Amino acid sequence: MGQDKGLLEIHGLPQIEHVYDLLEPFCSKVFLSKRPDQEAYKDIPFINDSSKYFNLGPIGGILSAMEEFPRNAWLVVACDLPFITAETIQTLLAHRDPEKMATAFISTQDGLPEPLCAVWERHAYAILLNSLRKGLHCPRKILIQDAPCLLNQHNPHWLDNINTFQEYQQVKNRS
Repeated sequence: MGQDKGLLEIHGLPQIEHVYDLLEPFCSKVFLSKRPDQEAYKDIPFINDSSKYFNLGPIGGILSAMEEFPRNAWLVVACDLPFITAETIQTLLAHRDPEKMATAFISTQDGLPEPLCAVWERHAYAILLNSLRKGLHCPRKILIQDAPCLLNQHNPHWLDNINTFQEYQQVKNRS
């Protein structure tokens, strides 16, 4: 996309703020995951990707968060999901299965688990770390291999994301 997708303004706010505000009622604390070379955003607390996981993408952020607070499960939400709502989060949390490594929605785009709108249980840390040691960096592929709790989306657009400037324009026109 050529720019930080979290800074795209869609709901009258940058997506970072929108997602932060959306998650705040559901979480005791909300953090922004960022690479050490990214700037902090306003007053939003953040967790830097550990140097062990630098440039590994989402798995680096998830592992860094789990190391920072190892006793917690993590509600992970990507900042490029413009149609995510409180109902999305309520549904995810209401159907959470702590016995599984994660609870995630099934993507309506490809039928695969969506790892970036999911609850990752604390015992997933060992599975993620082991997968990383085996060279597997993609949280989606890890979910596919480990039978998470999978949920259908009530709204087929909840997890539509933005990857191009054209998609951003389409979203702006829809909202």
